[in-house]
Amino acid sequence: MDEIITHKDAPTVLTEIPRYTAPAEPAARALDRPRIPPLNLALLLLTFLTTTTAGAYMNGEDVSFLHPLLAIAALRSGLSFSIPLMMILFAHEMGHYLTSRYHNVDASLPYFIPAPPSIFIIGTFGAFIRMRQPARTRRVMFDIGAAGPWAGVMLAIPAVIIGLYLSDVTPLDKSAGGLELGNSILFLGLSHLVLGVDPSTVNVNLSPIAFAGWLGLFVTTLNLLPVGQLDGGHVIYALFPRRHRTISVLFVISCVLMVLVPLALGYNLWWGWLLWAVLVMVLGLGHPSTIDRDTPLNPRRALAAWATVALFIVTFSPVPLAFVQPEAPVPTEENSHSQEIIHHMPRYDQMLRQLGHVKI
Repeated sequence: MDEIITHKDAPTVLTEIPRYTAPAEPAARALDRPRIPPLNLALLLLTFLTTTTAGAYMNGEDVSFLHPLLAIAALRSGLSFSIPLMMILFAHEMGHYLTSRYHNVDASLPYFIPAPPSIFIIGTFGAFIRMRQPARTRRVMFDIGAAGPWAGVMLAIPAVIIGLYLSDVTPLDKSAGGLELGNSILFLGLSHLVLGVDPSTVNVNLSPIAFAGWLGLFVTTLNLLPVGQLDGGHVIYALFPRRHRTISVLFVISCVLMVLVPLALGYNLWWGWLLWAVLVMVLGLGHPSTIDRDTPLNPRRALAAWATVALFIVTFSPVPLAFVQPEAPVPTEENSHSQEIIHHMPRYDQMLRQLGHVKI
């Protein structure tokens, strides 16, 4: 067995004597054949509807449920966004859930969180599962925490690659301004690989599939933030159980600095980091102790843990979203020195004009 529970107060000789322990009731329930609760199913279907509606808006469709037949026809155009996005979110949560069941940890099926596209333009606030019992060891905690991000990113990367092939590439032009998406190392590398163009000379108007893939990478980043009980917090706890809170505090400070420093220097910034700093402090910077906190990760899991930290680094973008003001035209020689691919969201013309007269 990889997981061995030790008890400090017990004599050494007794810890080496095999004992029979009746399985706990929650563990037995974890092995039962799962039944889909009505609430989970209803939230899944409702979230699929809201994300499909969001995708239809991106394609310029006017979805009105007062006219069901017209709405159904309009919603068809949103499937190219909702299907890959829901698959990524579903894979992420099922990675957690199936790994929990593998380790006999009682956990719920995923709860999806729908959002009205008129309020949150992608149509969902994500999804989560509930662990009804603590993990026995740091090894189990790592397996459960890391399984979700890796499962999700395995679908997000193909979505980005396929979506970039279907995206429109135009000459670099910052004169119009608009909503720009940040470039992580992974997304920028995939853009180089798929588009095969000089990144200093193009705008990329993302297809809905590419945007869903970009969101999948972004969700991976947010879940791997090294704080509290997020997936990244589980990984950090598995690696450094006694330094977890210190790392969480340093992350909160970093969130504040990622807003204050660009603001002072006049660079683009994402105000969402302040929201995350407040959110993680409200949720708590600590991490519940596993039953056995002393047994370290074995070499294979330690390597996987550091690979998970690397995954966070390559999917991280300090400014994932930014509204950029139009720039005055400048000579071509100066334009040619821009060092970034500018990725725009799929068409959201009508809604964004209503919100802030922003052209994408």
